Amino acid sequence: MRRATLVYLAVLLLAACGEKPAEKKGAPPTLITATQVRTTALEVSERTLGTLSAVKDPSISAEIAGRIIKIAVRSGEAVRKGQLLARIDPTDAEHQASADSGEIARLTALLAQQERVVGRQSELVQKNFISKNALDDAVAQRDALNSQLTSARSRGSLSRRNVGKTEVVAPFDGIVELQIASLGDYVKLGDPLFRFVANDRLRADLPFPESAAPRIKVGMPVRLLSPLAPDTPIDAVVEDIRPTVGEINRAINVIARLENPGALKGGGSVDAAVITGQKDSAVVVPEQSVVLRPAGTVVYLIVDGKAMQQVVAVGSKQRGMVEITSGLKGGETIAQDGAGFLSNGAAVNVKETPKTAASPAGEKKQQ
Repeated sequence: MRRATLVYLAVLLLAACGEKPAEKKGAPPTLITATQVRTTALEVSERTLGTLSAVKDPSISAEIAGRIIKIAVRSGEAVRKGQLLARIDPTDAEHQASADSGEIARLTALLAQQERVVGRQSELVQKNFISKNALDDAVAQRDALNSQLTSARSRGSLSRRNVGKTEVVAPFDGIVELQIASLGDYVKLGDPLFRFVANDRLRADLPFPESAAPRIKVGMPVRLLSPLAPDTPIDAVVEDIRPTVGEINRAINVIARLENPGALKGGGSVDAAVITGQKDSAVVVPEQSVVLRPAGTVVYLIVDGKAMQQVVAVGSKQRGMVEITSGLKGGETIAQDGAGFLSNGAAVNVKETPKTAASPAGEKKQQ
């Protein structure tokens, strides 16, 4: 019995030794999409963060002295061109205009009378009834009256304009940034009444390092993006480059002017790109294809179902694409979505390649 038991155990041991161990399975392939490296025409630009300001930003001042009898708007209120902002007491201006009108009427009547005198004396001189000296005196009086009337008409025109200046109106569409004068204030000629801002045209102040100065020229196109309208690029043009360098930031100030599409505000910030040129055959890849690894900036080439790490150097970024300045030639197949999960030599399972990746205008496919 004991011997039979030992034989049975020996058989079990031999059977166990003869079993093959279970094969160790490797990691499953990483699911990715792939794309082909392309060559395209690529804009070359200088980028910076700038500030917007209103082109029209005046202080509206009193054009006539007097007491303010009406304030029609408040700070922050939007107004239209010609809208009443304030009224200055017109009493003095109206009295002066009335007095000037009376003087004009008086001198007009005297001049007409003197014209008749000159006419009569001219006839008498021709008949030798009076001397020519009498006629000369009459002509001189007529000319003096004519000169006085011309001056009176100028004063009358000015006084009538002054009556109109008692109504302070908006010079253009805009916003009352600040009400300076108050109801009942006596203002003198030139005293500020309101600070007025118009946002229809804006100026962008764009600081660039000194090293960028040789590449930026007046007339170059500028593309702006505002946090208020991040999906709407705004086109502008370099209008001026200030000749001095800032003492604090050591930067040149580039000025661009633009029409406001409606969303922008003076004082706001913009991301600006001055387009300085174009590369006809730049190598570009989607942004998500470029990842950071200990070896540096890399993309993953797809070769025989595996991801092979390729170190690259990158240039400018534009519309979801990254320029590759070295490491790729164009035409290679690389990982796109899912590249961040890969390691060198990892097995991959490629989904259907996206039909079209966002790319800059003027793209040319690699032949």
